[in-house]
Amino acid sequence: MRTISRVAPDWWDYTTLDRALLDEAARLTEKDLHGLQRNGFRVCFYDTIQEFYLAEALEYITSWQQATEERPAGICGPIGPTEQLPLVAQLVNSLGLSLRHCHFWGMDEWVVDGREVGRDFPLGFARADLELCFNRIRPELAMPVENLHFPAADSAAYRKSWDRARCVIMQGGQGEVKHWAFNDPVRREGAWKDRPPTAAEYRSFATRVVDLHPITLMQNARTSGAGAVQNVPAQAVTVGPQETWKAEKVSIWHPGVHDNPFGMRLTTLMISKKIVDTAVPMSLLADHPNVQFNFYRPALGVCTVEMH
Repeated sequence: MRTISRVAPDWWDYTTLDRALLDEAARLTEKDLHGLQRNGFRVCFYDTIQEFYLAEALEYITSWQQATEERPAGICGPIGPTEQLPLVAQLVNSLGLSLRHCHFWGMDEWVVDGREVGRDFPLGFARADLELCFNRIRPELAMPVENLHFPAADSAAYRKSWDRARCVIMQGGQGEVKHWAFNDPVRREGAWKDRPPTAAEYRSFATRVVDLHPITLMQNARTSGAGAVQNVPAQAVTVGPQETWKAEKVSIWHPGVHDNPFGMRLTTLMISKKIVDTAVPMSLLADHPNVQFNFYRPALGVCTVEMH
């Protein structure tokens, strides 16, 4: 029988993995991480935070540069990190890049009382995308509003939009619960009381409303709300694995803010070795044909005891 979570007994999460795997991840050095590259999984390092966020912003530009009237193209982007977003707008304006045939998919949004939050919600993701990026782009270069796709609790239109254009890159971060977007581990209930979903079961999930793991609530309170967890909704709508596998490439960015040195090591090891366990949702990317992990080198740290 699987171990009970050490932090949320009613949920699955990475603390239910075998201790030997967790310890192996903690021992990995920077050199070890680089050596975990394989065909279909690339590992990149950036020495300065400026290089890191510029490279992240350039993924928007190179994706949009591929868009044509006959073959529109776009990128699916995260909230967290957000520091790349103003750089994206600056690059578009400086290059005079028309976004007429380009698309953007937001990854997720908070849900309150069964509905996605509005643009006036302080923690809102669509609000952040617009304020930090799209509203800063010169009007003559701006993306048509119908090409901006933000997920809603009624996800039908959003899911259909994935067939309107190529998603060149799905860009994301990694949360402390080891998710991309809000693809969190599930509760221990029903068919999953004694085992987490199989990879096939989890891969079948499309864009949907999800309950958020307690680790995710605490992380978002810490990173976006000064720790005021009472302001963080307990549900969200998130892009699913079905849409993720429509993206030609999945690019995950690790600035060291949203997960810690251990977490970054664990998912790198699992994806490299194709150890898929849905208690660590990020590990499902082991089965995607084109995944890239991007690390801000100083954030990798080490997994040793340091008292504070």
